[in-house]
Amino acid sequence: MELGLATFADLASGVSPEQRMHDLFEEAELADQLGLEVFAVGEHHRPDFLISSPAVVLAAVAARTKRIRLSSAVTVLSSDDPVRVFQEFAHVDLISGGRAEIMAGRGSFIESFPLFGYDLDDYDELFAEKLELLLQIRESPRVTWSGKHRAALNDAIVWPRPVQDPLPVWVAVGGTPQSVIRAGALGLPLTLAIIGGQPERFGPLIDLYREAFSVAGHDPAGARVAINTHAFVGATSQRADSAFAASYLAMMNRIGRERGWPPSGRAQYDALRSPRGALAVGSPEEVAEKILFEHELFGMDRYVGQMSVGAVAHQDVMRSIELFGTAVAPVVRAEVARRESKRRAA
Repeated sequence: MELGLATFADLASGVSPEQRMHDLFEEAELADQLGLEVFAVGEHHRPDFLISSPAVVLAAVAARTKRIRLSSAVTVLSSDDPVRVFQEFAHVDLISGGRAEIMAGRGSFIESFPLFGYDLDDYDELFAEKLELLLQIRESPRVTWSGKHRAALNDAIVWPRPVQDPLPVWVAVGGTPQSVIRAGALGLPLTLAIIGGQPERFGPLIDLYREAFSVAGHDPAGARVAINTHAFVGATSQRADSAFAASYLAMMNRIGRERGWPPSGRAQYDALRSPRGALAVGSPEEVAEKILFEHELFGMDRYVGQMSVGAVAHQDVMRSIELFGTAVAPVVRAEVARRESKRRAA
């Protein structure tokens, strides 16, 4: 199972955008040095998050790293142009020597839609149509295509081409059956974000994805699943909570006020970080156990933890990444390998 990190480059601490970008580079370089497999950056168009152009940031990260795969988390494809998205990530792939990925999603925030002149009433239709075009571009450099929300292409050449053929495209979802069915029917790998509640409740969605993947005629072995959660590792449970809890709750309540969610406090946090909750937060042993618990539930191929949440201090994030790479990852990898060996033997 691949292990990785994701960040939205939150600016809640009051750090300058320039400093936050520098901190992000340090996070990515450390993850690469520790042998983690994935580093992903989000796309937002609001003042509390830094990154509006994942491909630009990933290109800079590519030049500073050697092995780690580089992904968006997510590219808000609904409000972007698939031609430009493909070209930008082809450049990241060329700079990185074949390490780029696109994680395409509809977006959990809406600011990009009016910013780029799209109607929220077309939310799902925009994504479906643009994903279709992106996949067609990925298939061939010459593209003939027409749709409702973009000018038609007639034997157009989309250039440059990436190192990887095909360039990996994952579909990122937040938990709707329609979204997981679409990913399965298209034969694309799935990323599921679990940010609340109990992970068990997402099991039927993963089953639905794998069923749709198989029914569409794709080889079931190709149905790859990634799980993305908030995560944080401390030397002890108490240190993890001290560094992470207050900033996490402030961030969730800040977003929750916009969306009409009830406020969250320490009781809700403790429930989420309990053995059956959504947060992978605690000592290395606790975080490893949480990831392995989710592996039992989903049999996922990739786990991605989002650690730099809210105003968590950069030095604490770096320590968490170090513990994740040195104390959590070896335990998880060894146990997953043991499970796979046992499954094959059976």
